[in-house]
Amino acid sequence: MADALVPVVQSSENPLKTEASAADFYAAAANAPATLRAYKSGLKDFIAWCARRDASALPATSETVADYLAGLADRGRKVSTINQRAAAIAYAHRRKGFDPPTSSEAVKRVQRGVRRVVGVAAKGKAPAIAAAVARMAKKTPDTLAGKRDRALLILGFAACVRRSELVALDVADIERVAEGIIVKKRRSKTDQEGRGKDIAVPFGRKLRPVEALDDWLASAGISEGPIFRPVDEKDRVVARRLSAQSVALIVKKLARAARFDVAAYAGHSLRAGFITDALMHGADMLRVMDQSGHVDPKSLKIYDRRAKAFKDHAGKGFL
Repeated sequence: MADALVPVVQSSENPLKTEASAADFYAAAANAPATLRAYKSGLKDFIAWCARRDASALPATSETVADYLAGLADRGRKVSTINQRAAAIAYAHRRKGFDPPTSSEAVKRVQRGVRRVVGVAAKGKAPAIAAAVARMAKKTPDTLAGKRDRALLILGFAACVRRSELVALDVADIERVAEGIIVKKRRSKTDQEGRGKDIAVPFGRKLRPVEALDDWLASAGISEGPIFRPVDEKDRVVARRLSAQSVALIVKKLARAARFDVAAYAGHSLRAGFITDALMHGADMLRVMDQSGHVDPKSLKIYDRRAKAFKDHAGKGFL
């Protein structure tokens, strides 16, 4: 049962090496790898839940799915998690040629109720604006790991990239130009087809992202392959790519060293910080979107509201 529900994700090097057909491979490839991993985890939970109740998981009835989603809400799961589980169940059913039970009114009614009761307000991380990044960067020691952390922190902020995009960068993705560097982002959350995007990063006069990057590359002796790599306990560079989760851990470590609220900072803080800082300094919305890669201006509204929270404040004249 579990194998029937879990999507097959093949190796990118030889996707047709296993028994799965080409059609199965390309159908799975339509979704981002991170999405498929989340689906796989969610489906395993749903299968186990159904097994305990002697209920069919594939195909599942709308009543079974409605009960499962309601149970997740009762256990304190977030609305985003519940919606993702529903999407995973729908995906598995479509892959096997069944009508998704999530399309039924019974399931939709439960999801509406969950949104009303649990709420959908996102608990975002604090944006690490330039001043915060500078304070955190000062806490990096003069070691290989420290140089890497400093470069990762400043380049992640300056390029306004997601943590997965940051660790995916290779030396070949950096183009040297007179004004700084062009970072070639090969693929992103909003570019699953791999059209790519060039991101301009100037030399800068305060954070100096290019200088931080060059210091790390020269000190680590990296001339090709992944830019950001692990450093072992003996301060030696390990020949593999740093994980996306490591970015969050490094940001939290430096936030703690800078005496910030560690719980409020994560990998996304760098990207959110650049957008917030740019809007605070009056940057044109379209120019910010060009740097961040957002395709819908509505996506930046939350950052714009924060950046302009005190501009022309209603209580300015009497508070």
